[in-house]
Amino acid sequence: MEGCYGLSQKSKSRQKPVKIVIATGKRKTSIARAVIRPGEGRIWINGVPLEIYPIELARLKMYEPLVLVGDLWKQVDIRVTVSGGGVMSQADAVRMAIARGLLKYAGDNEELKKVFTEYDRYMLSGDPRRTEPEKYMRYSARRRWQKSYR
Repeated sequence: MEGCYGLSQKSKSRQKPVKIVIATGKRKTSIARAVIRPGEGRIWINGVPLEIYPIELARLKMYEPLVLVGDLWKQVDIRVTVSGGGVMSQADAVRMAIARGLLKYAGDNEELKKVFTEYDRYMLSGDPRRTEPEKYMRYSARRRWQKSYR
């Protein structure tokens, strides 16, 4: 009996397993999920290749973990889906997801972890800062009503 994709059960069992890593990254309200699998060094962000990503500053931010890791990223394909937040928040979330995924793919290499943390400690751990909540009877968290004397 034929299984999925036209392979028989015998041929399915003979295939060697493929290493696939799924990693997540968060920044403010942005959430990114990266799927890393063996490949040729192609990277997609929401279906757009990273080389032609429209916002240059965000593109450079997303390239940071790839530059730090060396030639490892040329052996894998990375697909990232990101949603929520603004442009730079999404770039930070993607950067974190890629860094965490490559570290996991390399087998939790202590040397690579040290390189990431020395460059930017929030690349693996995340940025704890959040927006301050708005207070009662105010326009925003800190702004008050303007006072008039005359």
